[in-house]
Amino acid sequence: MKGVSAQEISEMIYDRIRSCQSDVSKTYLETKDNIGYFYIDNVLPDEMAQKCFEVFPSKLDMRQLKSIREYKYISAQMDKHHALLEQVIYAFQEPKIVELIGNICNIDSLYADSSLYAGGISLMGKDNFLHPHLDNSHDANRNRWRVLNLLYYVSPNWKTENGGHLELWPNGPKNKPVVIESKFNRLVVMATHDTSWHSVNKVQLDANRCCISNYYFSDFPLKESDKFHVTKFRGRPEDTFTNIILDFDANLRMFLRRIFKKGIRKNPHVYKKED
Repeated sequence: MKGVSAQEISEMIYDRIRSCQSDVSKTYLETKDNIGYFYIDNVLPDEMAQKCFEVFPSKLDMRQLKSIREYKYISAQMDKHHALLEQVIYAFQEPKIVELIGNICNIDSLYADSSLYAGGISLMGKDNFLHPHLDNSHDANRNRWRVLNLLYYVSPNWKTENGGHLELWPNGPKNKPVVIESKFNRLVVMATHDTSWHSVNKVQLDANRCCISNYYFSDFPLKESDKFHVTKFRGRPEDTFTNIILDFDANLRMFLRRIFKKGIRKNPHVYKKED
């Protein structure tokens, strides 16, 4: 945004999180036994959040993911997009913000990811969805544990009936989810571990739900029971056939990862920066 530096953006985010630290710490503590989470509204000035939406790339400039697992558009190659989006993404990686969120979630060892492995930006339009799933447990090199997912939503006037909302399944994907609306200018922070099932319900209208995302990693898992796992999908509770297919898919990919520790191919969803 003209006249606003990346440092100023990070200060705005820090001040907003700091202003409600006590309340969101309580929310995270109350939910951490299942899937710890909290959310904060009005993270940036509305004008800046609106600008993020206005400069968001079109579907044609993003990578489409379309399968039985998911249907959405993603990008991590931020130098191909408007500079503001990159500024906002990396504002969430400022050390003082990482430390603050670590304090809220009581996580001592916490690191941002400058490579944007599986992070960056995402767009979901009409009929796009993301089935219940567990995120891959580690970073690209399997050195650190993925522990927090930060989702910042920038679509103005996004309503309940629009769909495209985050769903958390604290009692597993066979039960009812907790729905967190993808409200404009809202930041959601959620824990990722071996039972943190989450999804995005189907977008119901011809409009774009836009999200800026980061993952934080740690030297240690959030739960002692956590073990390495690939991204694992499930169908919705009523969809038995999809469950069977996705269970086979997850087991096959896990088998391959036991043989090929870092996978058969590198995940292309990273920010490839010039040296």
